[in-house]
Amino acid sequence: MPRDIPLGNGHLLICFDQEYRIRDLYFPHVGQENHVAGDVCRFGVWADGLFRWVDQDWRRDLLYAPDTLVTQVNLFHDELGLLLSCRDAVDFHENVYLREVTVENLRPTARDIRLFFAQSLNISGNSIGDTAALDPETGGIVHYKGSRYFLVGGTTGDGNGFSQFAVGQKKVNDKEGTYRDAEDGVLSGNTIAQGSVDSVAALHLAIKGNDRATASFWLAAGDSWQTVRRLDSAVRRKTPQAMIQRTADYWQLWVRKEMPRLDILPAKVADLYHRSLLVLRTQLDWQGGVLAANDSDIIQFNRDTYSYIWPRDGALVANALDMAGYPLPAQRFYEFCESIIEREGYFLHKYNPDGTLASSWHPWFSNGQRQLPIQEDETALVVWALWNHFVLYRDIEFIKPFYLPLIKNAADFMCRYRDEATGLPAPSYDLWEERHGILSFTVGTVFGGLTAASLFCSVFGEEEKARQYQLAASEIRDAASRHLWRDELGRFCRMVSHDEQGRLQVDTTCDSSLWGLFAFGLYAPTDPRIEATMKTIRQELWLNTGVGGMARYAGDRFQQVDAASPGNPWFICTLWLADYLALKATSEEELKEPVALLEWVADHARPSGVLAEQVHPNTGAPLSVSPLTWSHATFIAAVQRIIRKRAQMHPCPTCGNVSHSRSHEEDWLAALYGKACDTIHGICKTR
Repeated sequence: MPRDIPLGNGHLLICFDQEYRIRDLYFPHVGQENHVAGDVCRFGVWADGLFRWVDQDWRRDLLYAPDTLVTQVNLFHDELGLLLSCRDAVDFHENVYLREVTVENLRPTARDIRLFFAQSLNISGNSIGDTAALDPETGGIVHYKGSRYFLVGGTTGDGNGFSQFAVGQKKVNDKEGTYRDAEDGVLSGNTIAQGSVDSVAALHLAIKGNDRATASFWLAAGDSWQTVRRLDSAVRRKTPQAMIQRTADYWQLWVRKEMPRLDILPAKVADLYHRSLLVLRTQLDWQGGVLAANDSDIIQFNRDTYSYIWPRDGALVANALDMAGYPLPAQRFYEFCESIIEREGYFLHKYNPDGTLASSWHPWFSNGQRQLPIQEDETALVVWALWNHFVLYRDIEFIKPFYLPLIKNAADFMCRYRDEATGLPAPSYDLWEERHGILSFTVGTVFGGLTAASLFCSVFGEEEKARQYQLAASEIRDAASRHLWRDELGRFCRMVSHDEQGRLQVDTTCDSSLWGLFAFGLYAPTDPRIEATMKTIRQELWLNTGVGGMARYAGDRFQQVDAASPGNPWFICTLWLADYLALKATSEEELKEPVALLEWVADHARPSGVLAEQVHPNTGAPLSVSPLTWSHATFIAAVQRIIRKRAQMHPCPTCGNVSHSRSHEEDWLAALYGKACDTIHGICKTR
């Protein structure tokens, strides 16, 4: 089930499913230690002897308030005669989740309305040894284990706290859970339980006919009972309403600090651009990790999740943030990479947010031989992204500590790690993590990484090293033309590999990742060989089911739902086609096609603006994890490329340089590529 609404601040992440239930709660790292871990935290309403959880026959609208990480949720129930308007937020500064509920009584008579909040926590990912207890000092309920504490508090508009509460055991001795105690509108009042436990608390509202009342609920996260009590006190002092509003104000300021020319794009594309920035921000950990996704339902697929840092995904996300004008979170990612790179100069498969090595299915020993269990594109893309960051921001003092341990170390590895028979990068695992060989995508990234390292060496005055890396990149380009271009196909192949006799085997599968052959500079998008390759990709991988979109590759069986299709539509693959068309465009007319692909993405987002990994080829429903950080980052990057391409078509009439005119009045200064015109209020500011 997709996570329609993620809310977070880099330490605390809360994820709601499409039925407005909390399904994931991460703390103190984004993506590490899921304290709900496959369970459900519920919200229910009792009125006139009837009780309904919000996942039961309510009409639900789950949205965000524009340009914020504050929800705008409406819940309507005809039988109960109630309309609930909810605002949820994770405070931008404190580790507190807050919910404000405005209940509108749609009937003419006065009524007693009871709101029930049920917490089913599995602290640190399991329910062994948890405790839930009433805290008499705050009137709240504290769940704790080890150094993880969660305090649940609440208040009504007239200042009353919880009117009822109960804690008890769940999923032991035939007990479903204490949440069932709420369904008659009356709670037992039990004050403590241990082991596998849950809790429920209720706020009572007396509402006149055709009137409304407000209540607030919060959950504070900390490392001790004292910490969560302090946070509870802060919420009561500041008020939940004020904390929600300050969080909305903060995120509006954050997302609007850069003002690209979104006015030249359809409104729904512009809206999704801002939403993508905000959703992406929820998936970033305070220590620099960029989490691939935090949708724990995927655990049903192979008993593992996407809550890890893949250096490839992270590098492409950091590059999108750099392009969008958000260098600080990108810098944190580069710092994270410098701390985890192996001393031999490569990155392993994936990592946990705290920097430790994550789970993997890449073997160190295969076919009777030792091998490196790596995807070499992950190493190359970090160096490539770091160079693009430097081009934009020229922050020499930031780059300096990375020059030896990260940039040169990785470049030396890429020079060494070569296939003797072909001159291409040595075999490694592909970006889809399904096959081992010499992938065209990986070849493109290694060329980009070595070129970036060569440029770094030039600006740091090491010309000999610069020539060494550039020579290796040139040799790889020549080898790609010899071995990856296939005359018999009339396009590039996906992969080559050696059989047991050392003979070169060619994987001819049509794969959208051939985008990597031009995306990092190996070939120009106007190269006839690239044009022929992309034409074939479009013909073979575009879904002709009415939904549209691009599949990953022909015969893709991951999350397959329709054997007649080449695969499911993926957002990133569709956006790669948009990239290609934008880079090739020479007129505004030719930019219409990539813009139409951005509209396709916007049309297939969730109502909240969240992008999944892929969508159903026949219904357009989200498939696999949602949101996928990579999907949002690729959308941001594609928008930026289209805006910049259009700017190149309209040089400033005053100075003749590329114009970066703002679409709004805010006089924000953006970091610009090279020599460029900075037009503000219609006046050329180039000096």
